[in-house]
Amino acid sequence: MASVRHDDNGSVYVQVEPLNALVSETFTRSGCSRAEGERIATRLSGANLRGHDSHGVIRVPRYANWLNDGIQVADVTVDVKLDNDMLAVIDGKYGFGQTVGEQAVDIGIAKASKNGMAITALQNAGHLGRIGDWAERAAAAGLVSIHMVNVRGSLIVAPFGGIDRRMSTSPFCAGIPMSNGEDPIILDMATSVVAEGKALVALKGGKPLPDDAIVTDEGVVTGDPQPLYGTVPQGQFPDPNNGPGALRAFGNHKGSGLNFLMEMMAGALTGSGCAGALNEPKRRFCNGMFSIYLSPEAFGHSDDSFVSEVRSYVAFLKSSRPTEPGGEVLIPGEKEKQVMAERLASGLPLAGEAWSDIVDTARNAGMNESEIETILGGKP
Repeated sequence: MASVRHDDNGSVYVQVEPLNALVSETFTRSGCSRAEGERIATRLSGANLRGHDSHGVIRVPRYANWLNDGIQVADVTVDVKLDNDMLAVIDGKYGFGQTVGEQAVDIGIAKASKNGMAITALQNAGHLGRIGDWAERAAAAGLVSIHMVNVRGSLIVAPFGGIDRRMSTSPFCAGIPMSNGEDPIILDMATSVVAEGKALVALKGGKPLPDDAIVTDEGVVTGDPQPLYGTVPQGQFPDPNNGPGALRAFGNHKGSGLNFLMEMMAGALTGSGCAGALNEPKRRFCNGMFSIYLSPEAFGHSDDSFVSEVRSYVAFLKSSRPTEPGGEVLIPGEKEKQVMAERLASGLPLAGEAWSDIVDTARNAGMNESEIETILGGKP
């Protein structure tokens, strides 16, 4: 199968390995180490593989711009500002989230593996990507984990009952470890109707948004992503900070309340800072992440008793009759596994414009056409 395949509808299907090679080389030539370039590429394409296109390779041009503008910093080693057996307050120093997020999670894993539980407060991180990555990493170490994230300096979500931007997309994630080679159970979701990246995917010609995803500055609810970005000048990448409209919280007051909690925990409590404040210039972009790590053994579980109870409940839940004939009741993370199997076979689907942006970013990093074709095994 060709590495890059174009269909009649303008969509592009790209195989994972050559795509990773192209993205890795792009960031390496832009100033990252080879290891960090590979880490960024693997994390971004991994999001696409699981159907989280909003946190996938569509972000390559934006990440490259942030690196060039100093918004994100290459090859950062975190500073641990406060450290004891159960808690670490960690400064990410605006490093790429794929790097400093991994370091912070590993600190939490080490503490919980030794002491049964731990809390980490990560501040000033670059974009952390798909938060499910971090719950999966903890689950691989046998730990239950909970992750609350905010986005300082990102005002793109309107609170329930409001029109004006006051919130970020503020994701929530939790992971449950399994055993015997079983995949962990991962809940990973934005507290807005959709993540901003899904609006970007729709703007670039990908999957449309739900009809209630956006509120315009006149208070009209719509599925059109354009109000979030405004008019995008020729040659510039869409910026959600420039539009007059806003994303909406999911579930009305419930999602808005959960979003508020993310700001309290990931923004205020970690010391990273909330999304915004009155009478203050726009805050520098970063992620804060408040994480809890728990060892089942610390709760008195021995052998496989915790996982056995989880398996039992999963079977009970999935025994519910589906609402649609031939349908299936899914647990968190199950859809992602199904999508991954499909996309490993068919390639990652990208809108034609999104793919062009990725290739142009490789060119801007200094790759010529021959080098790009060599990496991809053919024309892009």
